[in-house]
Amino acid sequence: MVDSYLASSQVLSATFLSTQGLAQRGLDKRMIRRLVTEGRLIRLRRGRYADPRCHPHILDAGRAGRRLDCVSLLATLGVFVRERPELHIQFDRAASRIPPRRHDVTAHWRNGGKPSDELCADLIGALAQAVKCQSPRDAIATLDSAWHLGVVDEAGIAEVFRRLPRRYQALRRLLDRRMESGPETLVRLILRGLGCKVDVQVQIPGVGRVDFVVDGWLIIECDSKAHHDGWDAQRRDRRRDIAAAALGYTTIRPMAEDLLYAYDATATALRAIVLTRRTR
Repeated sequence: MVDSYLASSQVLSATFLSTQGLAQRGLDKRMIRRLVTEGRLIRLRRGRYADPRCHPHILDAGRAGRRLDCVSLLATLGVFVRERPELHIQFDRAASRIPPRRHDVTAHWRNGGKPSDELCADLIGALAQAVKCQSPRDAIATLDSAWHLGVVDEAGIAEVFRRLPRRYQALRRLLDRRMESGPETLVRLILRGLGCKVDVQVQIPGVGRVDFVVDGWLIIECDSKAHHDGWDAQRRDRRRDIAAAALGYTTIRPMAEDLLYAYDATATALRAIVLTRRTR
């Protein structure tokens, strides 16, 4: 959590340096050109420079004339968002002399109240914008992720909903900061719709911690390639499943890619599994 907070702070505090600001640091035009040539300084556009260690998306936003925003900013912070190829950028409503926008840029026109040299939108504004830019279930997964990672706290979540139109308020009661990944949130929402009794992040003796225990008998583990790739990981998972079976549990492992890209089919399969047991 602390590491996530520090990394977020570094991203959100990114700024550009003006020619005048560099001059105040003792750099004349010749020295600036040399630093750019050596790759120690990035020229964003006329009169604006940035640290080359900034995330590439932040630099792209700076070249476009304003601030990284919405799902693009959140993805840079490690928050779950559904993959989007376009770059989301925040522009002040009164902004002028903006370079021509690339075809893959989505512009969000709102006054962020941030200093003009900052390269990232304010976090709460970005989260509120991401809710509006995504489907309700993806928006819930994004907010769960941001809350779990410590990027935002409960007061911040409340502020996000204060900035959202009334039609989004029903999403607030669906959030759960215990979710450790976007796919976990998606599974939780499916199970909630089925009216299941769901225990989250359960420690089972001889098995270890599992993502969900449903109706007291079904273990659901949300697998992704990042955390379950390789034979060692598969061996560990299979041993855990056998240990769970010995205790009377059934374990299923829906894949993250199916939850993200075959959601309806995965929801139908989970419904069949749960209802078959209930019928028996």
